[in-house]
Amino acid sequence: MADLTKLKRRSSLGEPPPLAEASANLEAAETAPPLAPPPVSPARRMTLVRPVKSGAGEGAARRDGRSARRSGRTLQFATRVSPEFDNRLRVIAERDGKLLVEVLEEALEAYEHSRQRQSSR
Repeated sequence: MADLTKLKRRSSLGEPPPLAEASANLEAAETAPPLAPPPVSPARRMTLVRPVKSGAGEGAARRDGRSARRSGRTLQFATRVSPEFDNRLRVIAERDGKLLVEVLEEALEAYEHSRQRQSSR
């Protein structure tokens, strides 16, 4: 039979330090993080912006979408658009105090309404 004792890995860490040299962090008092960040007022929410890189490289201010209110929508919808379309959509949403998805939903309703008028002629 093969001798497997030679294949055992030897400990390369050495002896552990004595308890007197060990850190005292286990005996230190625990400090809990704050339960929740302070609420952001709607006026402050609109001022949270971050720079955005467009195709040409110039940075423009953009509303931080993470601060938007919950909408109850659960299905993710992603698409690629031009920087100009993105900017126009965000300007309209911010001007009207709406979410991007609300502006898109209204645009879809308007499109469907115009198609119904055209087909009824």
